[in-house]
Amino acid sequence: MKSPKEVALDRRLLHSLDGLLRRIVERLIGDPEVHALQEYANTVSIVRLGYNDHGPVHMRLVTWNALRMAQILGEAGVPLSLEREGLATPEEARVAVLLAAFLHDIGMSVCRDAHEEHSAALALPILDRILAEAFPDALPLRIALRSVALEGIIGHMGHRTIHSLEAGLIPVADGCDMAKGRARIPMMRQETVRVGDIHRYSASAVEKVEILRGEQRPIRITVRMAQSVGLFQVEEVLWAKIQASPIQPYIELLAQVRDEKPRQYL
Repeated sequence: MKSPKEVALDRRLLHSLDGLLRRIVERLIGDPEVHALQEYANTVSIVRLGYNDHGPVHMRLVTWNALRMAQILGEAGVPLSLEREGLATPEEARVAVLLAAFLHDIGMSVCRDAHEEHSAALALPILDRILAEAFPDALPLRIALRSVALEGIIGHMGHRTIHSLEAGLIPVADGCDMAKGRARIPMMRQETVRVGDIHRYSASAVEKVEILRGEQRPIRITVRMAQSVGLFQVEEVLWAKIQASPIQPYIELLAQVRDEKPRQYL
């Protein structure tokens, strides 16, 4: 059974997309293997390890964030890498973004350490299956999209050098899912103090993350928080991922504690 939040996000994604991207989202949300991997990834993350959400809701929010940023870049006249290189249309290039975002954390179903590598291994047959259905007569395009999607998955933690703008959207979109709802369940389950609690407490202070058109650069990310402890999420998680991403030159980053003057990082 899907949670109400997951169902709402499915509807939100489908409502916002059309054509090729909508068909692939329909295929992903209806795929029983993908759903089972996402659900079990969350079991490992929350129940076994006491971490925050790494399941279907998180992966859908990251997908929404990544596609939103890709849309803003396109409207600003910034082509994604596969488009700039003449290998894909703008819509096709966003397929790689969609697939990487939707599958980036399925490796949490194996373990936390190097989970991005496990995500890539588990995603490979799924990517092959979905891309073969979408582009049956375009092997070079399938190879390019699969490669870039895997790059986004393997690079989403910000620990590896990635080069394409498509892949660069994934760590930033991942870092933007930091609002308090993501930490709600592990905070409710926890009864004792543990090392690493700063991640949950800081996330609980974040009220909203906005991804809008920027003023000086195409994308503006604004993190709104109730308490300054939320700055830990901005500076230690999101900022680090932006710095490691090739889309850094296109981003403005601001953080604001209630009615205080916003802090501008980019």
